[in-house]
Amino acid sequence: MKAIVIDRPGSYERLQLRERPDPQPRPGELRIAVRHIGVNYADCVIRMGLYESAKRLVGWPITPGFEVAGEVESVGEGVPGWQAGDPVLALTLFGGYASRLCVPAAQAFRIPPGLDSAQAAALPTIFLTAWFALHELAHLRRGERVLVHSAAGGVGSAAVQLAAQAGAEITAVVGSAHKRELPRRLGAHHVIVKSEQALWAEAERLAPGGYDVILDPNGVETLGDSYRHLAPMGRLAIYGFHTMLPKKGGRPDWLKLAWDWLRTPRFDPLKLTVENRSVLGFNLSFLSERADLLLPAMTRILAGVEAGTLQPPPLTVYPLSAAAEAHRALESGQTQGKLLLAPDA
Repeated sequence: MKAIVIDRPGSYERLQLRERPDPQPRPGELRIAVRHIGVNYADCVIRMGLYESAKRLVGWPITPGFEVAGEVESVGEGVPGWQAGDPVLALTLFGGYASRLCVPAAQAFRIPPGLDSAQAAALPTIFLTAWFALHELAHLRRGERVLVHSAAGGVGSAAVQLAAQAGAEITAVVGSAHKRELPRRLGAHHVIVKSEQALWAEAERLAPGGYDVILDPNGVETLGDSYRHLAPMGRLAIYGFHTMLPKKGGRPDWLKLAWDWLRTPRFDPLKLTVENRSVLGFNLSFLSERADLLLPAMTRILAGVEAGTLQPPPLTVYPLSAAAEAHRALESGQTQGKLLLAPDA
């Protein structure tokens, strides 16, 4: 099998494609012949050496990757209902950038009819992140006002769909004009283009009383203003700090990182109680033991996809050997939808 291995943190050259022995399924596991692999911004942060769960749970060397799709190749003992050739998508706790992979059967799902492996591999991380933010943390209600930052990206586009499904009024924020149409097509009622409009003046015009829920993966660039634009009883869900990290070069700018860390808002619990606002944060990889939350959510997401009420994002596919190019593109901030890797034939 082939796998991407990162021996130590650094830039794109750290993503090394290597031959590895084929894994053998243990009892309770499936071995998957991987056709497509989801690429997430977290993978870039892992490569830079800044992803806390990767450092705590794995260390170096590490193979990144949280989601794969393909076919079942072999079945371990004690796994009923699966056989070789079944189409499958799976959640992984790292290790996904590989042409073969063994996963616990509890983390595997049948690909719904009508989806190919590329579309299936694009679903788990972005939809589970959006689901957890909107439903498990923010408890989104029908009619509430939601603001979604980076709404043309993977998580953002999933969040727009889930919020629309819940009956919310959605304001989507995108960076440039070419990203405007995607969130609108997915259900956003308003789209703010940051390169053309004053973000917070327009956000305030659209919701003078503030937003009930704001999803913010940006960090210091927007975090303080996101909080200030919450309505009473508003909830700010934080799941990333993208603006603190580089858009080119692949390495952290440590001076900028330190400066941004110093400028990152600290939320006063006394003010939170007076202002009736909540700040919520999470990292899915630290929730890997909460199968009671994540696996039922994944089942509901797949049911929505099968019913046509949710749809995979636009896809861009790179060969596994071009993982560095995928990382470079994702970090640039110019992509839409989801990036995937396909193991080389």
